[in-house]
Amino acid sequence: MADVDLRDLRYFRAVAEELNFSRAAERLGMTQPPLSRAITLLERRLGARLLERTSHHVALTPAGEVLFAESRTVLDALDGAVRRTRLAASGIPTLTVTAKPCVATDLLRRIVAAYGVLPGAPAVEIVVSGYGEQSAMVRDGRADVALLGSPYDRRGLDIEPLVEEPRVAALPAGHALAGRSVLTCRDFAGLAMPRWPAADAAEGDYWAGRDREPARAGEAASGPVVHDNAQLLESVALGQAVALVPTSLAERNSRADIAFRPVSDASPYTIAVAWREGARSPWIARMVEVSVKVAFEIAGEDAAGHA
Repeated sequence: MADVDLRDLRYFRAVAEELNFSRAAERLGMTQPPLSRAITLLERRLGARLLERTSHHVALTPAGEVLFAESRTVLDALDGAVRRTRLAASGIPTLTVTAKPCVATDLLRRIVAAYGVLPGAPAVEIVVSGYGEQSAMVRDGRADVALLGSPYDRRGLDIEPLVEEPRVAALPAGHALAGRSVLTCRDFAGLAMPRWPAADAAEGDYWAGRDREPARAGEAASGPVVHDNAQLLESVALGQAVALVPTSLAERNSRADIAFRPVSDASPYTIAVAWREGARSPWIARMVEVSVKVAFEIAGEDAAGHA
């Protein structure tokens, strides 16, 4: 890899993501011939064919799949180093934390409030991010700390679980399964379930209730693509899909057109605090400590409320 530069990797990733040389060249702000030459030269340097390409088709080879996965780690690490260096040079002490909307942002507000009273604590910038973005933001330096919701990508991160809760089924009010008091993941076989646009196969299995025993759970039909929880719930209410959602989401969204039912064998929903693997900032460490403390306090409040 010593003779492969970062520009080569960025060119390769653009083609691998687009699977089209013309679109990749346009995205990179260059013409197609030099991009094609760069990829050919990269293959020669590595001694491996990375792409199968014809006039109408581009696909990753097994070697290309490996480089695609590994190069993301390299480029994320570089981008993160650059961002952190620039921030250090600015002299402005700031800790950036991120979470997706709903349950995680409510928890984050309490964490940030508790963190802010610590003597000498730097200013905190809160960034609300979309589905699946939190891990990447920490890896590439856009955020120092993130609250992640299941399922999450652990690559390059240190993670501490904070909150765990059951998941329940969200069903159209008139659905046949709504007449049952308790369901299992097997009941969803063949039913349309919402899809998140950035979800990989493992994440798709989690949201379809297939992550523990895929063969027993059976296949889920492809449902509508959703980008947030509000859209997910509307797709359920309209009868377009059924879904597995965290219990807290169900409790916050009680409505006549959706029935929520327990699912006995669904894996739980977990919120965890994450930070860059090997990070040595004392303020990140304090943020993690505060996060664990606040989560413990909330668990105690919930237990008292149900006593």
